Amino acid sequence: MVKKTAVKKDNTKTLEEIANKLLSLMGTKAEAKVSEEKENEALLVDIDPKDEAGLIIGRHGETLLSFQTLLNMIYKSKVGEWARIVVNVGDWREKQEEHLKELAAATAQRAKETGEDQFLYNLKPGQRRIIHMELSEDKEIETLSEGEEPERYLIVRPKKA
Repeated sequence: MVKKTAVKKDNTKTLEEIANKLLSLMGTKAEAKVSEEKENEALLVDIDPKDEAGLIIGRHGETLLSFQTLLNMIYKSKVGEWARIVVNVGDWREKQEEHLKELAAATAQRAKETGEDQFLYNLKPGQRRIIHMELSEDKEIETLSEGEEPERYLIVRPKKA
């Protein structure tokens, strides 16, 4: 059991080295710190962007998501196993999640008021998941995803009485 913990710490250090090397190759002054998020069984890469948050996040978070994907692939090749890696720049993810929760609440309210299905397009899988989770406790609403990527969309509908 002690050996497993040591491996995890080594893997955390390895991921931090990879992240900082990639940030350096991008030509940024940003620095990454990696911690283990036990609740979600993930490795959290928190990037201090210095004054380059926009460059690292990119349009609608696209650069950040690409960075995260690349980290996953390099980590897998170095360590030999997959891990859930979540990259955050400043408090960007928290702001995004709050925005999605507000969108979920507004969409659910509109579905209840009109009695009609509400459609949400152009959401990434993680964004759809946040909305599904946010509305899962609402007894008057149901959510489902339909279609195939990249045209997959989310439906928020009132439950039939």
